[in-house]
Amino acid sequence: MPERVLVLGAGGFIGRRIVARLARSDWAVAVAAGRRPVRIADAPAVETTTLDASDPVALAGALDGIGAVVNCVAAADPAAMAAATRALFETVATLRAPPRVVHLSSLAVYGSTPREVDEAAPFGADLDPYGAAKVEGEQLASRYQRAVVLRPGIVYGPESPLWSDLIARLLVARRLGDLGGAGQGICNLVHVEDVATAVLESLRRPVERRVFNLAAPSPSTWNEYFRLYARALGIDPILRVTRLRLALELRLLGPCLKLAGMVLRSEGRVPPAIRPWLLEVCGRRPVMIARQAGEVLGLDWMPLRSGLDQTARWFLGRSAA
Repeated sequence: MPERVLVLGAGGFIGRRIVARLARSDWAVAVAAGRRPVRIADAPAVETTTLDASDPVALAGALDGIGAVVNCVAAADPAAMAAATRALFETVATLRAPPRVVHLSSLAVYGSTPREVDEAAPFGADLDPYGAAKVEGEQLASRYQRAVVLRPGIVYGPESPLWSDLIARLLVARRLGDLGGAGQGICNLVHVEDVATAVLESLRRPVERRVFNLAAPSPSTWNEYFRLYARALGIDPILRVTRLRLALELRLLGPCLKLAGMVLRSEGRVPPAIRPWLLEVCGRRPVMIARQAGEVLGLDWMPLRSGLDQTARWFLGRSAA
């Protein structure tokens, strides 16, 4: 009999892809859960439920008859994300038949440490609120016998709101390009399909109480990522963004565009801006080592150029529609 798998955060970019992949399997029945009604274009007939993942009572009801849980809740407020993770692990620990839990963490747990990091590397000492919430989630998972933790890097691919859509809009608008020294940080990319494969293999294989980094080998710098993505989008040569231009973006244009988006209540109607958090990420230098995901989960990483070509076709096709 197929195993029922509850996907928390199913309405998000990664959650939708996981649900679609589970729906195509012959061993699982996906139950897509979100705070708002969930619609999965690639799996329109999938079972859905609406719940607040931080509510233990609602969560306990949703877990009835569930054999496994995928936690990919992503919230704008890190405290809300941490609350949902606490509720999950506190609830499953009380069940007579505790389900396996695949918990999605993040590269952010390493902070900005300038070195190679494998799964045994310590958490960063300079964590932002998002990274701190992810660390709390991992600590909770470490105390649960049937948990697998996945740490994706920069997740790109069709429908990625930040690392594919936003970046493409900035590149097409000639607002982003070669950032010089500001873009020499390490871009630990992983395609969304590789993340979904890692989730499915973590559910199928006996790998409980394990942690896996998820990032393709031989990571590029952010400047190289922007250059390759721009070429896939048909933009060549790439814009050289000077320090003066970056300063104007951060101090003048960016705040104006953000205010305009708040007034119009729709960021889609306002040109994108380069925000300080993006430049901060582009300067980080940890290099993720993800050999275990290949050796234990059998991942065969999506080649970067293939992934970018696919992503560019999605973006250009959507823009032309």
